[in-house]
Amino acid sequence: MAVDAERLSEELAGLDALELGEDRRSTRHRRLWRATWPKLTAVAIALVAWQAVVWSHWRPSYVLPGPRPVFDALWHDWRTAVFWRSIGTTMRRALTGFAVAVILGLLLGGLVARSRVLRAGLGSFITGLQTMPSVTWVPLALILFKLGDGAIVFVVVVGAAPSIANGFILGIDHVPPLLLRSGRMLGASGFGLWRHVIVPAALPSLVGGLKQGWAFAWRSLMAGEIIALVGHRVSIGQQLEQAQNLNNSVGLIEWMVVVLIIGIAVDAVFSVADRSLRVKWGLTAASD
Repeated sequence: MAVDAERLSEELAGLDALELGEDRRSTRHRRLWRATWPKLTAVAIALVAWQAVVWSHWRPSYVLPGPRPVFDALWHDWRTAVFWRSIGTTMRRALTGFAVAVILGLLLGGLVARSRVLRAGLGSFITGLQTMPSVTWVPLALILFKLGDGAIVFVVVVGAAPSIANGFILGIDHVPPLLLRSGRMLGASGFGLWRHVIVPAALPSLVGGLKQGWAFAWRSLMAGEIIALVGHRVSIGQQLEQAQNLNNSVGLIEWMVVVLIIGIAVDAVFSVADRSLRVKWGLTAASD
């Protein structure tokens, strides 16, 4: 009897585990679908609106092509080496400039947030830099770095660093004073207080600042690549400029779609990081 009871218990446990596993998979699929269908719907609406404008004959098809020729060109070009070299060059510049902007933004934001003198002197200056159009930095970048990657990376850095600094400042300003006092009572001070209390508490706002900083960096990079063509090195900006010079509307819109896809993909990464932090901090439910 004892053996039968133990066997029955094991079988029931196996059935429970199987049911729980199916429930988890079902919940995961539902969450994935809830996150996916609004994006798919938005894409479908955009494509229908695009095609409707083409059908209205507002502009000739050789000036404003429809979705089909553009995506046909994209389907053909994505299998070529030039396509991926162009994306690789642009992404390398973007990641290099963004990494430098993150370091400078965190250092500047941390100093300004904890110093009243620096906040009074630099707070408005950082906001002013953030509001400057990135294209205004291109002529200065060309004077400083000539026609090279340094000029484009410089434009990316000055475009992204102020947003990252402001995001970090905002996060530090919203750290609860009680949390700081608790950290000091537990022995945290100096660098330890920053590492274990201030930076973790400021992370949600910092992620928002990083996300906004990437948006500025991406726009700055496109402006820099279109204006400052570096030799014969292919890039997304160079492809856009070349398509415009050749009146190649299909190629122009094709690369605009590529820029949009990359922007959406990076935004999705930041959204996942933001949601994970919100769940960890108890700001939202894990099942939402």
